[in-house]
Amino acid sequence: MKLKKSKILCLLLAGVMALALTGCISEDESGTTTTGTGGAPETTEPVVSSEPVEIDDDELAAILEEEGLEIVDGKYRFKDTRTISVEIFDRGLDAGRVEPLDSYWTKWIQAQVLADHNIQVEFQTVPRWTEAQEINNLLAARSAPDIIYTYNYTAILTYAEDMNGIIDLAPFVDELGFLAPNLWGLLGEDLIYFNKHPSNGTIWAIEGIRFTDNRINTFVREDWLAKLSLEPPTTLEEFEAMLYEFQANAELLLGDQADKMIPFTIGVDIGWRADHLFASYFPNDMTDKEMFVRGFDDRYFLYPGFKEGVRKLNEWYNAGLIWQDFPLYEMQDPTEDNNSKAGFVGSMIHNWNYPYRDNEQGLQGMMQVSVGPEAAFIPVAAFKNEADLYKKIIPFHVDRKIAFPMTNDEPVASLIYLDFISRQDVRSYLGSGEEGITFELLENGTVRTLDPTQEAVRDNVFEAAFTDNTGKTQWTYAEMIMNSPNNIDYLLTFNSEGIYYRDDETARASVANSFPATTPEVIHRAVELTSLDMRIKRDPNVGTIEAESGMGTTLPEKRNAVLANSVTTSPENFDSVFDSGMQDYLNSGGQAIIDERTAKWEEFFGDLENFD
Repeated sequence: MKLKKSKILCLLLAGVMALALTGCISEDESGTTTTGTGGAPETTEPVVSSEPVEIDDDELAAILEEEGLEIVDGKYRFKDTRTISVEIFDRGLDAGRVEPLDSYWTKWIQAQVLADHNIQVEFQTVPRWTEAQEINNLLAARSAPDIIYTYNYTAILTYAEDMNGIIDLAPFVDELGFLAPNLWGLLGEDLIYFNKHPSNGTIWAIEGIRFTDNRINTFVREDWLAKLSLEPPTTLEEFEAMLYEFQANAELLLGDQADKMIPFTIGVDIGWRADHLFASYFPNDMTDKEMFVRGFDDRYFLYPGFKEGVRKLNEWYNAGLIWQDFPLYEMQDPTEDNNSKAGFVGSMIHNWNYPYRDNEQGLQGMMQVSVGPEAAFIPVAAFKNEADLYKKIIPFHVDRKIAFPMTNDEPVASLIYLDFISRQDVRSYLGSGEEGITFELLENGTVRTLDPTQEAVRDNVFEAAFTDNTGKTQWTYAEMIMNSPNNIDYLLTFNSEGIYYRDDETARASVANSFPATTPEVIHRAVELTSLDMRIKRDPNVGTIEAESGMGTTLPEKRNAVLANSVTTSPENFDSVFDSGMQDYLNSGGQAIIDERTAKWEEFFGDLENFD
């Protein structure tokens, strides 16, 4: 990328920043995302609600000529075809999923991006449940896709600063930001500049956005509560008593399968899977400084009180209240889910909508096949902290980190691809799909998810409005299954956590309709409880924490091992197992991170303890 005229750079930067700071880029609100039979929704171009700094025709022409671009039908299009590779998660083939490289959605994106921008897109799969390690491997081998997305930001930092393996995005989002108005309109200054180094201005990754603050919920079996004449638990004591009641009444609840009883299930990612319990032990008055200094572990392993939450799990495990075999299975293993689908599980802490995902093929859908239509999980608030609040620590609404490896020879094409995927009409189509196949429009204007693999429709044929590179124009309904919830694996910059249709207002109103295996009332309750009494964790940008480099998988693996060993050890050995494991974690880099974060905080904020 060479932009030769300093005047042009200044004008472009000023224009982009003016748009970003005012948040003035928006989509035309007059029905821009109507989804028609046969493919992409009809759309109009995004409009700007205030005047950007103008660039005269000669200056714009010089930039476009430099980059090999032209404007066709209001879109930036390369004169010669460019090719880029884009990461996509491989989530396996359970729950009716299809091969990720051979789905309708990959072919639709490829056809649309080629038509609009003359960019040939090739998708490259990365295993979802080992993606943190896989990104390390791909970057090390210099074989990563041109556009990567990951939750493992430390890997990006490691290869950015130590190995010259990541492209600095600052010149692209600033000097060529005019090529990506939809990206700026969606993410804004906060997320595009979230990782901007405060001193040298580098941006190694931009942050995708989470549309909501939905994160985790606690679920219990409503039908078991009814059989035992129990009310939904509202305190730790009531929750624990409920677990003992499930255990004591296993024969009543499970009959001749009573030996399969699991009052409370958990997986090897204990920090995530017991989040609500742990948060109830954190001091209510933790300062922003302490949350930052000790909050580099996204499971809050180093927060005060965490150990006592683990002690409670140890107590439950030794009492037989927790699934005894959980340490034997990796995160992607289906065994734990299969226990729930068979009806053996009484409660869990998990992603805010986990039992209701995948509809008829999900936990609750399959459980109702195994047990009966009355079998259901409901969300509850059961873990109060010292201030009598159901406190939850919620990260700032960032999602996946998006970066361009240094092996990317087409960063401008990659930027335009991110803009394409951020378009509101594209997000609407990928997030909702085809009416009558993946969703239906209700009388109140909201939408409800449909399952395209249902026997009644799975062999029907849908005629697409495009042909793929094999000349195919027809797709069975089942081929239109979304491997990830609402196609978030394609929506790199956007995670709606529910069906996204037409606009933000419609999408928010439709969340409760997105899960046919349960009722809208239950989803409304799940949305309410997942953020009840939440506190947003504020992570100021203080530049690179050198001690975190290379620790993106090492420390989480140590943390998970410490937690599994601590939960499953005998009560008399709990303190020694937890403390020795914690000390090893600190000696292996944790303490160095704490020390550097403390120094960085004090460098930028002095004696400040809280931002407010």
